Amino acid sequence: MLIYSITLYCKQSKRGVVMMTTKKKANLMLLTATLFWGSSYLFMQMGMATLAVCNFIALRFGLAVVLAAACFPKRVWQARKAALWPAVALGSLLLLVFIFILFGIPRTTTSNAAFLVSLTVIFVPLLTALISRKLPEKSVLAGVGCAFVGVGFLTLQGQLSVNKGDILCIGGALAYALHILAAGHLTKAVDSLALGIWQLGFTALFSGLLSWFFEQPRWPQIAEEWLAVLALGIFCSALGFVMQVVAQQHTTATDTSLIFSLEPVFAAGFGFVFLGEILSLQGYIGAVLVLAGVVYPQLRKEETSQQRERNSAAKSECMSKKAIS
Repeated sequence: MLIYSITLYCKQSKRGVVMMTTKKKANLMLLTATLFWGSSYLFMQMGMATLAVCNFIALRFGLAVVLAAACFPKRVWQARKAALWPAVALGSLLLLVFIFILFGIPRTTTSNAAFLVSLTVIFVPLLTALISRKLPEKSVLAGVGCAFVGVGFLTLQGQLSVNKGDILCIGGALAYALHILAAGHLTKAVDSLALGIWQLGFTALFSGLLSWFFEQPRWPQIAEEWLAVLALGIFCSALGFVMQVVAQQHTTATDTSLIFSLEPVFAAGFGFVFLGEILSLQGYIGAVLVLAGVVYPQLRKEETSQQRERNSAAKSECMSKKAIS
């Protein structure tokens, strides 16, 4: 029913019938998608107990691409030529992201994995600054420093050693930042929704090939495996992706970033309720610092934007008064 309603909305919005008229509804949709993604760490932990990594990725994204393509068959088909090579590149990067994360999750806690993967928001402006050879804004540097200290609290153990799972999750965050930058460049001349769906397909294809050559691929056999694959494929990949694309048309980039920053909080909640994971005091301090480092630059960006608008409005008003006088 939810897939049907989202599809109906997208079809009707082209005819000028806007069903989602308020930013509040858009933000609620993004919050729901973020809740799904927060739960994904629990389901990935569940699936990785018995399924091989690439086999698991292929099953998840294979199901996701079938469902997402079924929602937008015309747009996917029409974009097939333009989206082909960009989707190959993005699908490869997305596969790398999940290989890092899925190898990391069994070696750390759900909470740690989620907070470390959220460092993507910090890596994106840092990589952008590196590519453009310009220093990031002060708010970004402050966020990086805060998040860096938080990562230390989260990952460093008694003898100042770092868990291998934590390192892999940080690698996943870095790979995801590269994916975001590549997507920003490659979606300029292509239907972004169709490209995103083609990307899911190539992620499934490449992971399936890797599984065929290096693993022993199989269908899920027990209830936990089926639950993990279905939950990740339907809610976290297909629905979450479609809801994000639809909702972002009706809200701000700042709101989107802030809502997405709640993903590790939801993940920690799921880990506590279903897995009995409890962070130490050091872990809680680290989690708060990472979250603060992620959120602070977004808030400062919004404040700066609003200040510029006020200054522009004041300048226009001043020029109008001078013209009248």
